[in-house]
Amino acid sequence: MGAVCSQKRLARPGERRCGSTQYGGMQSSINMNICGLLTEKGQEVPLKSVEVDVKVKGHIATVTSVLRYVNEEKLPVEAVFVFPLPAEASLCHFSAKIANEEVVGEVQEKQKAREMYDDAISSGKRAFLLEESGESPDVFQLCVGSLPPKESAAVTLIYVIELTAEADHALRFCLPAVLNPRYGPTNIDSANVPQVKGVPSRLVPYTLSLSVVITSPIPISKVESNCSLGPLTYLNTAHTQAKVSLSPGHKFDRDVELLLYYQDAHQPTAIVEAGLKNAKPGSLMADPVVMLSLCPEFPAEVVSSCGKRGEFIFLMDQSGSMAGSSIRSARETLLLLLKSLPLGCYFNIFGFGSFFQSFFTESVEYTQETMEKAMEKVEAMEANMQGTEILKPLKHIYGQAYLPNHPRQLFVFTDGEVWNTKEILDLVRTHSLSHRCFTFGIGKGASTALITGMAKEGRGTAQFITGSDRLQLKVMQSLSFALQPSVVDISVKWTVPDGMSVITLTPPLNVLFQGQRALLYAQLTGQSSGNNEGTVTLHYSLAENPVTNQLSFCLKPSEDTGLAVHRLAARAVIQSLEKEERQSKDDSVREKVVELSVQAGVSSSFTAFISVHKGSGQPVKGPLVKRTVPVAQGSYVETDGAPSFRARRARGAPIRFLKAQTTGFLETDGGFPKEQAASPVQKDPYLKLVSLQKAAGFWELRTELLGVFSKTEEELAKQRPAQVDDAVWATVLALIWLHGFRAADQEEWKFIAMKATSWIQSQKVGNLAECVQAGNALLGCQVKEDCLGF
Repeated sequence: MGAVCSQKRLARPGERRCGSTQYGGMQSSINMNICGLLTEKGQEVPLKSVEVDVKVKGHIATVTSVLRYVNEEKLPVEAVFVFPLPAEASLCHFSAKIANEEVVGEVQEKQKAREMYDDAISSGKRAFLLEESGESPDVFQLCVGSLPPKESAAVTLIYVIELTAEADHALRFCLPAVLNPRYGPTNIDSANVPQVKGVPSRLVPYTLSLSVVITSPIPISKVESNCSLGPLTYLNTAHTQAKVSLSPGHKFDRDVELLLYYQDAHQPTAIVEAGLKNAKPGSLMADPVVMLSLCPEFPAEVVSSCGKRGEFIFLMDQSGSMAGSSIRSARETLLLLLKSLPLGCYFNIFGFGSFFQSFFTESVEYTQETMEKAMEKVEAMEANMQGTEILKPLKHIYGQAYLPNHPRQLFVFTDGEVWNTKEILDLVRTHSLSHRCFTFGIGKGASTALITGMAKEGRGTAQFITGSDRLQLKVMQSLSFALQPSVVDISVKWTVPDGMSVITLTPPLNVLFQGQRALLYAQLTGQSSGNNEGTVTLHYSLAENPVTNQLSFCLKPSEDTGLAVHRLAARAVIQSLEKEERQSKDDSVREKVVELSVQAGVSSSFTAFISVHKGSGQPVKGPLVKRTVPVAQGSYVETDGAPSFRARRARGAPIRFLKAQTTGFLETDGGFPKEQAASPVQKDPYLKLVSLQKAAGFWELRTELLGVFSKTEEELAKQRPAQVDDAVWATVLALIWLHGFRAADQEEWKFIAMKATSWIQSQKVGNLAECVQAGNALLGCQVKEDCLGF
């Protein structure tokens, strides 16, 4: 592996470099003289460490990152660092410190900021430019310009973010580290695509230190992570304040995930934040802003009911980056989904890569015959379809006629390695009233902008599966949501005292799920006549029944909240305006985005942070060496079984970058390899049991089922009650086995069990209690009859 030896010539005095072409504002690899990857020791990489401080207050996290650079070369250097941030984050501060001089960056219109950067480094000044990708809001590029030899610099970034709620009510915080090369179709402008330099995650040359301080109005139960943590230390006796840190020496080679558990985290909350006294009167930053967190509870009888109607479409990524454990987990997940679907629904499965194909020409009714055909094709699925062209299959799916009385539910599984994110989100939003979209980001580096964006635009939910997470568990949680009746006629009514009014800042709610949190932002204008209480009333219709939830909140601003709520609200407004601009191409909308971005000091796709320091004042002569700081690429990590495509390439096969129209997607000279043949592995008895269930919900008494139970035919015959047929006996035993041996996975197989229980009840068996008792004796379990739903 060689070093990146590309150089950039500075403009001569009086010569203007075009920021949108030569600098590129996130240019593709085709514009660079790429000689290979960086050295394994990272000797020419100026980024040395990343220090992160996280302050969590309730549902909001303020993240401060300090990036430390050292130029160890003999020439001035320009360091370029392309890195991920969560798509929902509001980047609100950027500063750079060289020696004892610190300059806080300011937000400027993007082209103006690029020109300021070019002018600064051309005249011998030190400059820093930070900007968001125009195609994907979860990717940023930082340029550290004209850093003299042996000089060091510290760059500070601050962003605020809402913590997402998991199904078990944990709040999830993710610090992304992995940015995989992303695939872009031919219509993507290469000037909008960042040059991403990656190394195997074990060779990332910089370290990470991270500390977290948590403050909550309710007690903190525990903190879990996918990385090694120090002990959780409580800062008060009420357990409402705590701190925790990563263990020392952590390499920033993977996304850092934290799960925060509060007591009664699902309770609704309200935060009112005061505005800036010196802000423009009547502006968003001057007035108080309220953030409401709502978690509606649906009637139990509605949640427990399993709908039998619906069209379920499963769109599975079969690109090369899914090779190894990802595609095997996906196959197992599709098996569980096929077994969990209710009779009477319709379904189809699509695989996509550089092309796409479907199991059936159109959605088919869920029967034993169609389920078996689908299972055969699922078993043959491989990660051998090259690139990640998700837009084409989406257009095909949306172009198909909808089935009357069968709401369309779209499940999308992908590692999210695409560049045309905004084009995809616009398409999903266009069809949002005719379907719900549930997304699953698989593995390290899945694009938060794509995964969360599609779910948000498609009125569904997003799940991320990394490390040891079980894809099956999270998919079944989303299937639970998909089977819930659609919530319609959602309205929100604000009530405030006389003299005050409310300006809503978030788009209207278009989806609600049991146990899922909804966040609302609103600007409070005017002055209260004395009453300090407001209320918000949520109305909606569920299963043709009207439902009302109400929350009262104090209008007095909370103390010491900073401007986190204002900046999150500003980010929400900016994202809505950016969507409007993409549809209308109206320059006045773009101007509104720039105005609000500058006013609130938060990033947007039309602005950038620029910081210029004093320098020698002498134009730089000769070449300015350009160094691209690598980020970890999760695809390099070997998986159990067959190594991934990029892992094989990292072992010595030559790597070449494609031309700009394919935006740096890696490929082999001989085409995409199929997965290596793995040695035969004994199938998990649990998956074997699931695969043997019939579409109607019962099991047949077959030799394969006896193998799951580790019993002989004679043992089953000896324990079987009289006048109980084979199917009933086999189904009762299967249910007892699931409850007795896989109780921990009940969330995964609950729909399978519901179908089985419903089928047994339809058989009108008179001696079920005797069956359960005999089954427990045979399998060595103690499962009670009521646990089986009889």
